[in-house]
Amino acid sequence: HSRVSMRININHYERFSVLFESVTGQKLHQPVTGIVTDSRECQKGDLYVALSGERVDGHGFLPAVTEQGASAALVSRVNEELNIQQVLVEDPLMTIGTMGHNWRKQFDIPVIGITGSNGKTSTKDLLVHVLSSIHRVHATEGNFNTSVGLPLSLLTLDDSHSISILELGANQPGDIEYLCTIVEPTHGIITNIAPAHLEGFGSVEAIAKSKSVLFNSLENGIAFVNTADERIVNFQIPGEKVTFGLSSDCDFPADIHQENDGTLTLILDTHVVATGTMNLSFVKNCIAVSSIAVTLGVKWEEIVGKIQSFTPPPGRCQVRKLVGITVIDDTYNANLVSSLAALDYLKAFSGNGRRIFVFGDMFELGETAPEQHVKVGEKCNEIKIDGVFTIGENAIHTDSAINGGIEHRHFSSPADLIRSLKKNLHAGDKVLFKGSRGMAMERIIEKVFEN
Repeated sequence: HSRVSMRININHYERFSVLFESVTGQKLHQPVTGIVTDSRECQKGDLYVALSGERVDGHGFLPAVTEQGASAALVSRVNEELNIQQVLVEDPLMTIGTMGHNWRKQFDIPVIGITGSNGKTSTKDLLVHVLSSIHRVHATEGNFNTSVGLPLSLLTLDDSHSISILELGANQPGDIEYLCTIVEPTHGIITNIAPAHLEGFGSVEAIAKSKSVLFNSLENGIAFVNTADERIVNFQIPGEKVTFGLSSDCDFPADIHQENDGTLTLILDTHVVATGTMNLSFVKNCIAVSSIAVTLGVKWEEIVGKIQSFTPPPGRCQVRKLVGITVIDDTYNANLVSSLAALDYLKAFSGNGRRIFVFGDMFELGETAPEQHVKVGEKCNEIKIDGVFTIGENAIHTDSAINGGIEHRHFSSPADLIRSLKKNLHAGDKVLFKGSRGMAMERIIEKVFEN
């Protein structure tokens, strides 16, 4: 993204201006009621942070925010022609980081950091839901998990909150380390390690190393360790640790059982949770979240109730029946691990009817893209799926890896794929749709099943 569009409200202006002066050495001339990084979202009274991106330099938008009534701007070079208070600092991004950090230090509450290759947001959303039974929860919203968004998230903490849950995103090595110094987490969980964004990192080992930093920062805290992930198990844990996973030798041992109707029941530390969902990744999130909630003092009855009242967001393994066809909508995003997991999930469906996979390109895989797409094809062979329809530049590698009598076709245009699916799908089929965000696979579902 050329411009990271983020805006927060500042509800405690006096308290913020004390912080601002202590960090920058300069007094704000006018009250600040919000902080914004994108001129298009600027409101009257905002502090505009001029960030220099790869493609766009925020300083170019100073005239625009002045016109929109911004109170002040945080800049690394001053534009003399403008009638707006410009606070000159060496690096506006680092300055915002320091502000977020100093603000966070005013609160003595549990702060939970969440990172990992898959499932960060869905784990965070569920954790917020479960902990809200006993806490006033502060949490990162949307994509506020970067070196820009996280400090802004912290600045929305106030005295009403009793706990904070923060998602730590990483686009390149060093990110998580920087975010941990700002956040100073008291608890941390790494959901899993997988080749999610190889472009910025180069190797799974590099990704593992970058994520393990979260545990290193918890000398006086608690690390929640997913024993089902062989890389995470080997991380050094300097502080206390709580383990969970699908094995008996951990603090929160879990077992997943599939009912006759396809829904999954979780047996967690002797507690039975009928999740009512067929979404395997959601059920795995429940294991992690429960281990954190129990550790933080939530009672089991409340955890079970909250798990059952949670609705996962759309496009993440949602199952629907459309004209007699079972549609598994996992179109929210895709990488190798989530694609293989989704195929396992498709395989687990009981009953007759064909199992069909509609697959679009996985993005951001750098030069390993072809081989990762081949692995998805090999998985289709292994689980003896009935049909595979692919679309995109790299999914052609998936198509060419398929053998063993599986019906498969590759398409270069959405229109052709839609036409073919309309003709070929019939009642009783179970169809999994998966692809990266940019492939917009949810539109394919819409078009195939419109009237």
